[in-house]
Amino acid sequence: MSQPQTGADDVVDLVIIGAGINGLAIARDAADRGLSVVVVDRGDVGAGTTATSSRLIHGGLKYLERYDFTLVHESIRERHLLFRTAPHLVHDYPMLIPFYAGDSRPRALVRLGLAAFDVLAAGRGRGRSRGLSARTVARRWPHLCRQGLRGGVLFNDAQVPWAERLCVELLIDAERLGARVLTYTTVTNLLVTDGRVHGVRIRDNRSGRTGEIRGRVTVNAAGPWIDRILDKQVASRRLNGGTKGSHIVIDPFPGAPDTCVFFEAAADQRPIFIFPWEGRYVLGSTDLTYEGDLDEVVASDAEIDYLLTEANRLFPQAGLTPADVLYSVAGIRPLPYTAGVADNAKISRGHTVLNHAPAYEGLLTIIGGKLTTHRALAEDATDEALKVLGRPRGRCTTRTRPLPGADTPDWYAFRADFARSATPFTPAQSARLLDIYGVRARRVLELVVADPSLAEVVDERTGAVAAEVVMAFREERAVTLADVLLRRTLVGLGPDMAVSTAVTCADVAVRQLGWDTGRADAEVAAYRAELRRFRPRKLDLVPATGTSEGRAS
Repeated sequence: MSQPQTGADDVVDLVIIGAGINGLAIARDAADRGLSVVVVDRGDVGAGTTATSSRLIHGGLKYLERYDFTLVHESIRERHLLFRTAPHLVHDYPMLIPFYAGDSRPRALVRLGLAAFDVLAAGRGRGRSRGLSARTVARRWPHLCRQGLRGGVLFNDAQVPWAERLCVELLIDAERLGARVLTYTTVTNLLVTDGRVHGVRIRDNRSGRTGEIRGRVTVNAAGPWIDRILDKQVASRRLNGGTKGSHIVIDPFPGAPDTCVFFEAAADQRPIFIFPWEGRYVLGSTDLTYEGDLDEVVASDAEIDYLLTEANRLFPQAGLTPADVLYSVAGIRPLPYTAGVADNAKISRGHTVLNHAPAYEGLLTIIGGKLTTHRALAEDATDEALKVLGRPRGRCTTRTRPLPGADTPDWYAFRADFARSATPFTPAQSARLLDIYGVRARRVLELVVADPSLAEVVDERTGAVAAEVVMAFREERAVTLADVLLRRTLVGLGPDMAVSTAVTCADVAVRQLGWDTGRADAEVAAYRAELRRFRPRKLDLVPATGTSEGRAS
């Protein structure tokens, strides 16, 4: 699908800088309420902060510790709405919180907080939390460290295994509603005249062409990069104070739990997770002050050692070493800048829609925000944009509007019917397609029925098929091979990061999409280069240039 074009004389209602989950959610809400919208991002949708999250849809339990009842209430509500509007992507996720002697948070206080949370979540929860004795914890999680164990609580939260797909579905829905999204397009400057911001200057990263997009309101939703967008053009205090969060991905290990375990790190009393994820385990995350290059964020050796040490302490049989790390994921949380904070956990996880008027009319900046509450942030931002435009707020429908993958009267009935009727696919393939695409899995099926060669398996581990590669480029706005592997089919997030699969998928693009072999080789090389930030173990075990049958080196 070609990039949408914006004529020089066009003036849209909203120009949104940033196609992460917040920028896309704003585009969807604003387009749904009748605004003309263009979104600009220098990379792919959801390729920044969104793709480095913990993939948990928190009900807000952590925020009770800071008495942020507004954020807790908002998080509970938004989690509840996501269960309804995206049931294919958001799932129940039980979580053990063990208590140990010496924990900085008294057991009684944690239980009191959980009781308060259950009250706040009444009618919107997924079952009440349940207190567990030390004996029960030891029996149910037999490999958990027993030294100093004082009991625990089983808490019900939620997970979105594929946060990247949330972004893709927001993109699809926003475009259905009339929004236009320009990826791989860099905002080089704001258009500022006499104290008014009236759009952006842009450069297409691939062609080098430049242009302007003029807008009545410009929304700076660039996450950790918001200050960079304003730099030297808009006088402003520092707005972003994001902290670095790193995760590591490992295979199942001796004593690995079958639920998420949310526990206090001995080194710094920070709450961290160990949780099952797509057949592997994620450990994370860190929460470090970061003043480095926002474009070069990589998990450090010290962070990896910290996470492994804490996992080995909690699960004494694990014996994890750096050699067990399949890859790591690091990103910057888009938090508000807060001077003089000794404990980063105390920085607010809420969001603010900052109107720069009267100094700079027509400019809004989004500060903060998190995965769980992206829809609420979008509603607030659209409300403010409509206020600036002098238009009525109108009715926001995103509280009930299903995402494209859940656009069916009965998701569970559709799932059962697809599993029975999608005969070209194995049961495992059908289950995976449903988990990633929801009802849009039938579009993959339609492509295979129309061209049986697209049933070719391109990734043996997952069973992903060639039709998914074609659909990613033609219907889901993928531009690069990395977009397909890391943010559409997700096969690149497997244990080997699809290093070999990349060549197979490039060959599909040669046969089906008209790529020449030069582009195919360049895309494979670019994909491997993008993987460097993950520090993947597999990358050093294969040749630097991959080839496949029919494409000689």
